[in-house]
Amino acid sequence: MYWFDGHFRLTCNSIYREGFMNRFGVLLLVVCLLVAAPLTLAQDDVNITILQWSHFVPSHDQWFDAWAAEWGEANNVGVRVDHVDIEQIPQTLSASISAGDGHSIYEMIVPAFAFVQGLHPLNDINAAAVEAHGAPAETCPDGSYLAIADMYFGFAHGYLPGPGHYVKSLWEAAGYPDGPATWQDLLEGGRAIYESSGIPVGMGISPEPDSQAGILAAIWSFGGSIQDENEKVVFNSPETIAAVDYYAQLYREAMTPEVLAWSPASDNQALIAGEASYILNPISAYRTLQHIDPEAAADIGLAPALAGPAGPIASTHGWLVYIIPKYVQGDELEAAKQFILDHTANYRDAVLNSALYNFPCFPSTVPDLQALLENDPFGSVPADKLTVLSRAGEWSVFPGYPGPSNPAVLQFFSENWLANIVAGVALGERTAEDAVAEAHARAEVIFEEWRALGLVGGGG
Repeated sequence: MYWFDGHFRLTCNSIYREGFMNRFGVLLLVVCLLVAAPLTLAQDDVNITILQWSHFVPSHDQWFDAWAAEWGEANNVGVRVDHVDIEQIPQTLSASISAGDGHSIYEMIVPAFAFVQGLHPLNDINAAAVEAHGAPAETCPDGSYLAIADMYFGFAHGYLPGPGHYVKSLWEAAGYPDGPATWQDLLEGGRAIYESSGIPVGMGISPEPDSQAGILAAIWSFGGSIQDENEKVVFNSPETIAAVDYYAQLYREAMTPEVLAWSPASDNQALIAGEASYILNPISAYRTLQHIDPEAAADIGLAPALAGPAGPIASTHGWLVYIIPKYVQGDELEAAKQFILDHTANYRDAVLNSALYNFPCFPSTVPDLQALLENDPFGSVPADKLTVLSRAGEWSVFPGYPGPSNPAVLQFFSENWLANIVAGVALGERTAEDAVAEAHARAEVIFEEWRALGLVGGGG
């Protein structure tokens, strides 16, 4: 039914032949019975429009726009791509759903749970991609799947690992030649570096996503979480309180007040300017530094998630998810779905043109990814610097961990409770116990509101 880069075609017979009669297989068989022929658009004047965030690696957008135009010519579909800042996409999507008109495809970097009732289920193309490319990376369905409804409201084509970036010369002088491996290392080594050089740790405590991701990583690593595996709020725990107290200590002993007002770009800017000994971020800052100051870039090391009493756990820093609003219908809808599948089939080009910033949700689409990480084609010194990313899927999780993805977790995360409570404790305005209790109470309200809509499970 769907074509994949001209060399793979999924048919009803292949479903029977491969024994693909699980949930995805049954879905595909039904679709095949309805449309047992290759996709053929009824008109010649089909058009699709795509709204994407402006990529941090400009070469990616240059490649994508050219590829989309070529795809349109090959498939007799008009294609227009618009790029905007990340912050503009949710507002634009909301307005388009309300108006019943807008772009055909939106690329989200944060799961679009808040809009799920205005989106097409995309179970069909998720199933088709699994049949074509195998199982996705474990973190990817979290960005596009609503478990309680068994609904893929989006299609995750990539994700953004967030390794630690540390200045090797500073950490080696402090006694950590491989950088910090634990949160305790970060505190002790970061404090020593700050006291000797004046260069602080660069972990934000501001109402923005990177700050929130760092704080949540500490909470998980200390054994806390927002919800449990049954979608019950469990934020108020001794483990969460210990993590908040830890972060407040890290601020007081190894950071500066600037982190309380950081923007999403601030940690990148601090590392590039030589004003941070450690940040937690995708590799955009490192790639930028390679162009600005190759010698300084060579002094940057990459490290996996920091370990705490509960182990090393960190949030994926973004899911690259395509969604299609319900107002998209007919040939436009079919063309949009086909575009998404064909883009995924060409994902090696997406990874390379993002300078290995994008990671594939379907690993088989980039079969030489390990080799690329071991010998970075973009000039890392040493060449195997990026190999730490080969295991990113083992420590990158969704903010709802250890439970399923749901809109309540994303709302709690987006309301910036994590940064706000840590900031209050760090500044001595309240105790960790009181701050965590208040945030827990708000989480309970959020979860109950979404539970009443049937979009969050658990309770009690």
